[in-house]
Amino acid sequence: MRKNAPAKVHRMPITKARVNLGSVVRRVHLNKEYFILEKGGIPVAGIMDAEELEDYLEVHDPKVQAQIEKSTKAYLAGRSRPAREFLAELQQEKEAKAKRRRTA
Repeated sequence: MRKNAPAKVHRMPITKARVNLGSVVRRVHLNKEYFILEKGGIPVAGIMDAEELEDYLEVHDPKVQAQIEKSTKAYLAGRSRPAREFLAELQQEKEAKAKRRRTA
């Protein structure tokens, strides 16, 4: 799926989804399509890719929301640094750990 392409959302009766479950799941996973399942024409459930669902649930976790809010406040207060600096620091820590393991 192309970035910025509109999401493909399909509506489908649950009975039809049950018969075509393998195909529906393949389309959800490979094509990043969404399915709204209906019972009697009323939407009752949705199907989305598991990775995206995990991201959705994580973002709605109160602990994650608190961390995002804290990070946003720090950024707005000017307490941030370029990603290159942060990545360089992580690389240095990784190399230091490797060195300690070799000498231990």
